[in-house]
Amino acid sequence: MLNHLGLVDALTAFRDGQATPADYLAACQAAALAQRDLAAFTYLATDLAVGDGPWAGLPVGVKDIIATADMPTTNGSAIYADHVPAADAWIVGRLKALGASVIGKTVSTEFAWRHPGPTHNPWKRGHTPGGSSSGSAAAVAAGIVPLALGTQTFGSVIRPAAYCGVVGFKPSYGAIPRIGVHPLAPSLDHLGLFTRSVTDVAFALARLIGRDDADRHGRPLPGFPLDHDTGLVPRAAPRLALVRTALWDRAEPEPRALLEAAAAMMRSAGGHVSDLVLPAAYDVLWQDARTILAVEASAGFGTLVQRFPDRTSQPLKDLVAEGAQIPAVAYAEALRRQADLRADLGTVLQGYDAILTLPASGPAPEGLASTGDPGFCVPWTCLGVPALALPAGESAGLPLGLQLVGTYRNDLALLGTARWCERVLSRPIAFPAA
Repeated sequence: MLNHLGLVDALTAFRDGQATPADYLAACQAAALAQRDLAAFTYLATDLAVGDGPWAGLPVGVKDIIATADMPTTNGSAIYADHVPAADAWIVGRLKALGASVIGKTVSTEFAWRHPGPTHNPWKRGHTPGGSSSGSAAAVAAGIVPLALGTQTFGSVIRPAAYCGVVGFKPSYGAIPRIGVHPLAPSLDHLGLFTRSVTDVAFALARLIGRDDADRHGRPLPGFPLDHDTGLVPRAAPRLALVRTALWDRAEPEPRALLEAAAAMMRSAGGHVSDLVLPAAYDVLWQDARTILAVEASAGFGTLVQRFPDRTSQPLKDLVAEGAQIPAVAYAEALRRQADLRADLGTVLQGYDAILTLPASGPAPEGLASTGDPGFCVPWTCLGVPALALPAGESAGLPLGLQLVGTYRNDLALLGTARWCERVLSRPIAFPAA
């Protein structure tokens, strides 16, 4: 099926005359309409035209906390139900400049926090796709778009990617400007990407990194242009640190077994995989992330909760109240440790190319009242280091994944390691029944 082509494969097909941008765009639109019951989108464009640029004909799903000037941006909130921004977010402007078409706005939890939307997991209806980037992960997994945008403050890219069986990538903090993205906690918020392969996510990242002076946290990555033919070169025989974090006891038997089996496969393929216990200092990251989140969310949403008590959820109200009770000194200490440990991780991982760990405690839970536990992603988000979810197995018809983590601003090295792991695992890209 034409809509099952990934980002790089679609562009190659256009170049070689095997498909036209218009036909591909139409096939993806048809797939979106045919799977409305998935509830991946809050808004679908009806008058899409092929853009002008190197990505002409590529449809992209955009998370509904990312501003789009030509379609609603609701932030997952009843307060913004009819809101159409005056300008595109920086990343949407970059996509349009490349010629890509925004096919629609993908479902987000309320302000990218806990109150879930209606999206189902495409592999098993009635199970969560994860969150908060629920619709983006589901849309890529279902074959609707080859690329979707998400955000991550705790685990909102990596966890849904693992639950939906796609590649999710959270680049280093500050790699992509967040201008026009509704903040949850600015010291933790990241833009992220969903695709179906490591090469696709690397190809997209290479064209979407940048800088805008209006994002004071921005720090662009060194450029790494990739073309269709060269692709992403796998890192040869990487050294991987198998890390079982302080949350290991929460992991279910199936993902634990998957992690061990994947490590054995990688050793057999020539990789070096050895256990690594992180220093005890890293055990504070979960609490520090919560402190930073609560304080910054309280500052950002306190007035909104007061103005609209009937249109804000209890999880958001609870978060605001929590943050209001945290002393300023505790917040300052959490920020200091965040910066110190980010710098320290390079020393801890000296001699390793990446961390190999779990992205979630198990497969996507049943029910849509919760988007699952983000805990296995929290330390890497707090540190602002690059992290990637890689499809690796399944349990009772639901995907299971692995998580690879690198050091700050060494995103390309992590992607090269992930490409090697992807090749070793050798899992064909599959699509759920529509």
